[in-house]
Amino acid sequence: MIRAILFDFNGVIIDDERIQMKAYQDVFSGRGIELTEEMYFDCLGMNDHVFVETIYGKAGKTATAEEIAEDVAGKTSKWKELLASGFPLFDGVEDVIRRLRTEFNLGLVSMANREEIDHVLGSTGLAECFDVVMSAEDVTTTKPDPACYREGFRRIDLAGVEKGHNPITRRQCVVIEDSPAGVISAKGARLKALGVSNTVKADELRKAGATAVTTDLSDWNAESFRRVF
Repeated sequence: MIRAILFDFNGVIIDDERIQMKAYQDVFSGRGIELTEEMYFDCLGMNDHVFVETIYGKAGKTATAEEIAEDVAGKTSKWKELLASGFPLFDGVEDVIRRLRTEFNLGLVSMANREEIDHVLGSTGLAECFDVVMSAEDVTTTKPDPACYREGFRRIDLAGVEKGHNPITRRQCVVIEDSPAGVISAKGARLKALGVSNTVKADELRKAGATAVTTDLSDWNAESFRRVF
């Protein structure tokens, strides 16, 4: 029986992939680099630092660690500016999270930076719903490497034990992901994955190994998870 759920962030909770892309395009244009839509979506699942370094490489350029840090900070600043009028959470996702919170331990495992995650969760009041929140700063690798979900599972298990619950098994934990890299990461950590086709086609998520795929997370409740997983 399912006892814990680990959510991805961008593309699952907040509909901001194109806002992220626009913010990066603004930053890279100042470096003389054209960031295309194909380049951006080919890199889904990477953390910001790896993403920036990868784009420089695709453009035939190199960047110092200082330049990469400057670009990441510039992207976050532009991202906040673009979100000044409000946070584009996916329809119904806030209600889903709050309902599931009453039935399961919830965690968030993302390659987004901590500043962006805290900005959204704090402003929307969703921070209280998660027992565990992991960002890119918590691991040294990026998706599709499974390290983030291995650590996420360890932390969500520990959070439950600290509440007085019995330890959970990997079969009792589900990951919710919108990218093939994220699904592969979850599977590498021996966790089941629900793919949400917000960002890529359902077939891509299935090929990556998603146990089930949905077009709308708001259709899911505790009974849905227990029945499917």
